[in-house]
Amino acid sequence: MARKINNWLNHANYGLIPEDRTQLKEFVLNDELPGRIITGKVFIRPSIKEVKENSVMFNNTSKEEPIDIIVFATGYTFAFPFLDESVVKVEDGQASLYKYIFPAHLQKPTLAIIGLIKPLGSMIPTGETQARWAVRVLKGVNKLPPPSVMIEEINARRENKPSWFGLCYCKALQSDYITYIDELLTYINAKPKLFSMLLTDPHLALTVFFGPCSPYQFRLTGPGKWEGARNAIMTQWDRTFKVTKGRVVQESSFPFESFLKLFSFLALLVAIFLIFL
Repeated sequence: MARKINNWLNHANYGLIPEDRTQLKEFVLNDELPGRIITGKVFIRPSIKEVKENSVMFNNTSKEEPIDIIVFATGYTFAFPFLDESVVKVEDGQASLYKYIFPAHLQKPTLAIIGLIKPLGSMIPTGETQARWAVRVLKGVNKLPPPSVMIEEINARRENKPSWFGLCYCKALQSDYITYIDELLTYINAKPKLFSMLLTDPHLALTVFFGPCSPYQFRLTGPGKWEGARNAIMTQWDRTFKVTKGRVVQESSFPFESFLKLFSFLALLVAIFLIFL
């Protein structure tokens, strides 16, 4: 993954490679950072050796640099001081929440906590999907499993961190975005069915499968279905590029290129036919 990201932005050229690369680091995607470094608005420095009253000493330097403010970006802790521990208890940076939403010890599902999760993807559609399922549970449309089953799953999640491309989630609350969203959508019968879609709307099915996992597809079916979801999916690249194309460049097409594509497609069909002979 580091190699792929460096193909787009060589972090060594900007001094952004961490000193300790043995442990998995969370990726921070920020398109503004390279430009800020180039224009001198952000300076990359080594780690801090010593903090003095109005200055700091960096490693590998002998000169003090004046500093006005130091921000400790150490992350966050969370707690629920307004709730009794019998309702929600936080241990080791993780609450006993079924699917990161419902307290497992309550006799009735009368409380849902939205957004207490770190998906490896967008937080906004994650919270929205959590809310869609939670509302149906609170209304009694969807049922939760018995408390013993929920507690067993919570404990199993703590002990066995899910892996993603061979890498472990080393921090609590982290979850695979697509897998988690698909699971919640399944509960409310709103997960897109690609095989059925392939028969009824193959163009849409291929666009969803090969295109980006945009939240529009979470509204294709089920409760909360949006009639404009299909059109939004089919035109999402048009809207993405429209703001960048103040000047439209007319690309010239070559007949040989079209002929080569047609020939390659026919060759592929022949190869598939010969394989299954």
